[in-house]
Amino acid sequence: MEDEETEREEISMRSSEIRFPEDEAVHDHIVEWWYFNGHLVDNDGCNYSFMDCLFRVDVKKVKIPFISRIPLKISYFTHSILTEHKTKKCVRRIAPFSIISDDSFSKPTLCANYINPQLKYGYTNCVIEKISGVGYYIKNEDIELFMESSKKPLLVGATGYLDLCSKKTYYYSLTNLKTEGRIKIKDKWINVNGKSWMDHQWANTCYSKDKWDWFSLQLHDGTDIICFLYDDGINKTYCSDISYPDGRQEHFDDIELIPMNRRWTSPESKATYPLDWTIRIPSRNIELILEAQVEEQEMIFGSINYWEGPLNVTGEINTSKITGVGFMELVGYPSRNNNVNHIKEEIGTILNRYVFMAKKKTATLIGAFKKTDF
Repeated sequence: MEDEETEREEISMRSSEIRFPEDEAVHDHIVEWWYFNGHLVDNDGCNYSFMDCLFRVDVKKVKIPFISRIPLKISYFTHSILTEHKTKKCVRRIAPFSIISDDSFSKPTLCANYINPQLKYGYTNCVIEKISGVGYYIKNEDIELFMESSKKPLLVGATGYLDLCSKKTYYYSLTNLKTEGRIKIKDKWINVNGKSWMDHQWANTCYSKDKWDWFSLQLHDGTDIICFLYDDGINKTYCSDISYPDGRQEHFDDIELIPMNRRWTSPESKATYPLDWTIRIPSRNIELILEAQVEEQEMIFGSINYWEGPLNVTGEINTSKITGVGFMELVGYPSRNNNVNHIKEEIGTILNRYVFMAKKKTATLIGAFKKTDF
């Protein structure tokens, strides 16, 4: 029965083309996410990068071990990272449970409001919303950004429907989002502008320990490229799609993703990640060198660890020199530590800090009460 249900779901997926703006909103699928990354600069010329992602999962069907214990049918969680390139410092936020507002996804277009419960006094209202025909607004604890898309959506895999052998998924990208707003660095909000990228993906598939190397590239001549290798342990799927400055799009399977010698080993998970890569698309005479701008960009989510961070891009297209920026996501690199224990230690540290702050505030209130003249 389960196989028949899966087959019906896949037929239903194949029979529908992606429609805009309707498909920017939520779908009744096992897993879905809205992902943003970007490169920003402040008024003094200092550089920053960010990633912000909201996930939606069917708790019982997605089969992520610690998520499956949540007593809800649908659950949300978020990951974000904000990096200051000059200092190489980053703020990582991993919320295993986000509370979505009742009116989220109630509009015809994308609209999500949520909070990430934290051990502090107060909360931040987080937002992912389409605010005009080509305009988007995102906000979390560290960023508040307005974005304007200058290109039509890039349908990944040429059609927006990808067959990854063991998985099928809908997938499109907004590759060129002019961005302005503000970010919070050391509790101070500063104005920034730059360029961002957005991915939206949804699928009827459960979690599995697959591996992928994923890259979004924004070249300075206006060419945008997505490319990745997806490895389910049996089959390897290579994919690349290009959005050209004039709006044309092309899809390629004949790509090469070659890790170079530079490596970084996480002190937490002990996973080792290749930080520099060569990418080739022979049929278009494209050869690009990708170099990670910051090394320490690992995210640890329960038993899952991955690397997520900004790239510098150099290379050639048809023998012409080219430069640009990008983002890289490396998933499935084995951890030699127990990531769950790491998370427990982090939670213990936060709890201890919270207890200390609560005791300190209680003592202050008691002291003030004693001094009050009634």
